[in-house]
Amino acid sequence: MKYLIFLTIFLNSLFAESYSSGRTDVAPVNNQLYIKECGSCHFPYQPGLLPTNSWKKMMVNLDKHFGVDATIAPEDFETLSKYLNDNSAEKNMQYKRSNRIVSSLLPGQEADSISTTPYMVQKHREIRKDLITQPDVKGLFNCMACHTTADKGIYSERAINIPNFGRWED
Repeated sequence: MKYLIFLTIFLNSLFAESYSSGRTDVAPVNNQLYIKECGSCHFPYQPGLLPTNSWKKMMVNLDKHFGVDATIAPEDFETLSKYLNDNSAEKNMQYKRSNRIVSSLLPGQEADSISTTPYMVQKHREIRKDLITQPDVKGLFNCMACHTTADKGIYSERAINIPNFGRWED
């Protein structure tokens, strides 16, 4: 009986922790060069949101980075490539989102962007398209528009506030 009580308390604490809005879902960005270079144009996405092969593909195509020439100095390229590789999703499997993103990909599959990974597509499937494409959001690429704690690596459903709609409730 003692073991059953202990197990119940333990499982409840795990559930409570995973549901908490303060739990980090993906390792936060901790590289100032990455924040400066990448964050000057868009949200500095956590490296744990894509696997290494996707980051490599993105980095070698910086001259055509989503329709923009984002070419950087060779030494910055090397530093940022190493940072993205060392902190990519498959190297951060202890984080819930990184683990789920990697698990959603087929062997050898390369995602062209975070928002096109099977996991992200599945997570956003219930959200009406007009809420995602509205001017205050613009698309799934704009994490901070709805995920108010995305910059901290927290993508909890409790921290979602969709502009012109309000709190998201499943």
